[in-house]
Amino acid sequence: MNEQAIQTRLPENAYRELKPGETYTPMVPATMRVPEITTRSIVFGTAMNAIFAMAATYLALKAGQGIETAIPISILAVGLSGLLLRFGLRRSSLLENVNILAIGTTSGIVAGGTCFTMPAIYMLKLHESLHLSNVQLFLQIFLVPFLGAVLGVVFLVPFRRYFVRDMHGKLPFPEGTATNEILATGASGSSGQAWVLIYSFLIAVVYNFLSFATKLFTSTFTTGRLEFSEKVKPLAIPALEKLTDHVKAVFMMGTGAYYLGLGYIVGLRYATIIACGSFLSCFVLVPLLAPFDIESLRRLNSHPGFTEATPHQIFHNIPRIIGIGGIFAAGLISILRMSKVMATALREAIGGLVRSTGGRHEHERTDQDIGYPALFVIGLLTTAVLFFYFRFSVLGGMPGATRLAIISTLLALLLSFLFTTVSAWAIAMISTTPLSGMTVTTIIITAVVLLKAGLPKGDASMLAVLLVGGVVCAALSMAGTLVTEFKIGYWIGATPRRIQWSAIVASLLASVLVTIVIMVLAYRPGYVAIDAMNKPLPAPQANMMRSTLETFLGTNQEVPWLLYGTGAVISVILTFIGISPLAFALGMYLPMDVNTPLLFGAIVAHFVSRSTKDEKLAKGRNDKGILIASGLIAGAAIIEVLLNGLAILDEQYFGKAVMPALDLGRRIIDGGTSAEWWARVNNWLGLAALVGLSLFVYLDCLRAKPAEGVAHGGH
Repeated sequence: MNEQAIQTRLPENAYRELKPGETYTPMVPATMRVPEITTRSIVFGTAMNAIFAMAATYLALKAGQGIETAIPISILAVGLSGLLLRFGLRRSSLLENVNILAIGTTSGIVAGGTCFTMPAIYMLKLHESLHLSNVQLFLQIFLVPFLGAVLGVVFLVPFRRYFVRDMHGKLPFPEGTATNEILATGASGSSGQAWVLIYSFLIAVVYNFLSFATKLFTSTFTTGRLEFSEKVKPLAIPALEKLTDHVKAVFMMGTGAYYLGLGYIVGLRYATIIACGSFLSCFVLVPLLAPFDIESLRRLNSHPGFTEATPHQIFHNIPRIIGIGGIFAAGLISILRMSKVMATALREAIGGLVRSTGGRHEHERTDQDIGYPALFVIGLLTTAVLFFYFRFSVLGGMPGATRLAIISTLLALLLSFLFTTVSAWAIAMISTTPLSGMTVTTIIITAVVLLKAGLPKGDASMLAVLLVGGVVCAALSMAGTLVTEFKIGYWIGATPRRIQWSAIVASLLASVLVTIVIMVLAYRPGYVAIDAMNKPLPAPQANMMRSTLETFLGTNQEVPWLLYGTGAVISVILTFIGISPLAFALGMYLPMDVNTPLLFGAIVAHFVSRSTKDEKLAKGRNDKGILIASGLIAGAAIIEVLLNGLAILDEQYFGKAVMPALDLGRRIIDGGTSAEWWARVNNWLGLAALVGLSLFVYLDCLRAKPAEGVAHGGH
């Protein structure tokens, strides 16, 4: 093995579009053979899979948010490599670390795809009404994420080259870039590059600790009412009382370091489009609806949770639903736009089936996928299991069960295939995929089609539709994360086929662990309030699925077709005027406090790139900015995971004694400070902290030298 041919820095054209005739050579060239799937990578990756599967499941059910596992796992993998070297053993290769990611990150994939849907079984009490034993229930839940994850791999493989090679430099891959920088910096051994990553990481850890744990400044700046406590909800800016309480136009912006770094990498164009979608929801639609009474608003959406006309509830029940319609239409538009790509991929797949070699040996190592004959067999087996699963386990005993099982299977396959590209595109563009929005869309389509096909309303029907939605959700979750791993593998030089097999095998373990955690937590603390002393896990996405199922299959509640249709029309209009409908609809769907800091970070990146006319110096500054942004994302993600874990342990074992002791904001009030005064100060301190962090990023980038940084180009 000629180690000299392996690069220790990312190539100059890693993040920019290639010029005509130019090719990209990864850090580990295709001609090199280095350790990739080894005992070390399998054992460590499996350990990461097990740990993060359980942690991600609990946190998704507790806080409604998944864990981005790639960043912490990549840091731990690089740390393991350094530790082994210190003990005189071989340093882990770049490709071993990529394989650790492929195995370990499957935990987050499965947790997200399962926790967004399966707890609804308990919320609707389907396990009781359908008399499911624990073994039956385990199989019902386990098969959903596992089969969905396998479908996600099968459907994404034909599009790998399009996303990672044909669109090279055109899609930013924000989360992938951050993870890639960690792996590349760890392999380079460059103290300067590593130091930038280390100090930005530590700054994010301290910054988010002060916000999340000590609450010295708020994690969300707002001009509306401050949710400081159950009793203390003062106006943030008393002078804006009319605008806040009557017009209901409220500005919000998250102040976390994570979003600032993410916005820096996303770039100004798409961050602006996303923010504009949010502005339409919160500054146009919510104020327009504010004068209407609650009964009038319920005519638009009769969701049982719509109890009062607050800005939050109006947004959640009307503009957000419009956003779901927009996401659905944008997904269909994306499918139509990518029809040529899909046709090319299908032709290649069919050609691979005909050729005896399956096309597998026709490409160099860094371009080898699972052979198309093998993909076909895997897909066929998965389809067969899905059919028997629906026919004999879910729909057994119903009139026309065979016909309904065939339709359910075809819907799961078709919607998984169609939305796979949408999920991959969203992750590649902004590192956020509207899983819950597309899953709700899947449930709506499935419910409508199956009802037309003769599915009777009732509990068994709810379970059938939920399981179709769960399979699609898991497939999209797999596609979103796998496309990032494909891109990291492309940058570094890993073998795609090995990434794909690692993801399939690892999803089996993750599905088992996630299912066990969901079933254990169903008994304590549970997902449904039983008495005043019981505080169940919120599982917000699963609650949304429950409401949708009850709307279509369990009650006479009207479907908000007008809102879905409005979102679809908005997406069509945006397509005609050349604006990304998916990015805009995502902005309408996601809360404003998530979208606005992305724009803030993108503005910082814009000023950095325009800070000099010297091309080499501008590139050096932007390269350093990407490193800093990557460190901010990593530090913020890890400290919040650790603090959430500490909060859970504190609640379960320490009687809520640890986290309150860290809460200096509460202690300031207990010391005699006015709660309303401190709430307002705390709010402005959050904005000041974000501005201060942004200034630091900008000024630190100005200190970069023309040759500094590992990531060349930019987005």
